[in-house]
Amino acid sequence: MYCMEQNRKGEKGPIPYRTGRFFSADSMWYFASREGIDHGPFPSRTLAVDALKRYLESCLQVENRLQGFNT
Repeated sequence: MYCMEQNRKGEKGPIPYRTGRFFSADSMWYFASREGIDHGPFPSRTLAVDALKRYLESCLQVENRLQGFNT
């Protein structure tokens, strides 16, 4: 899993301040995406983590498909 205390792909230099993606409200769990969208609710943090993994995998698949169009 990605660690917030490391540079992202293509980043160089000091690591910028980042906040956590996960938060809870009314006993339900959510994760925030870079697009400013809160995803959820999920009944547990574990399920929110699993959903984030699936979300990131789908983003990577879309990115890979789009790169295929640029070649």
